[in-house]
Amino acid sequence: MIHEYTLRLQAIRFRANIGASHFERSTPQEIVVDVELTLPVSALPKRDHRRDVVDYESIVNRVVELGLSEPYRLLETYAERLLAKLLAETPASRVSVAATKLRVPGSHNVDRAIVQLVGSKDDPV
Repeated sequence: MIHEYTLRLQAIRFRANIGASHFERSTPQEIVVDVELTLPVSALPKRDHRRDVVDYESIVNRVVELGLSEPYRLLETYAERLLAKLLAETPASRVSVAATKLRVPGSHNVDRAIVQLVGSKDDPV
């Protein structure tokens, strides 16, 4: 008996204009996104056909298209909008989004900044 169905897509990469300063937004930076969707067991494909499964490529496209749709000042804004979009446009009951910026400007060395948000269809987003 299957109790849970989770889809994880890790390290979705694209270059986007995300940053607090005008300088950061003027040059695309590499963004890495991980998403995790908790899906109803009823969404498992009944047959071994791609058309019967939640389409991974359409989720990846949503992640990238939203990231490229506008120059965001905050990684948090992008992550929040992505979370809301995935909850609204997929059968997932719960979604986790981790958006990573690989270059963090500042007076100290920081390898990366990661914003992780988790929400469910029951939660207001």
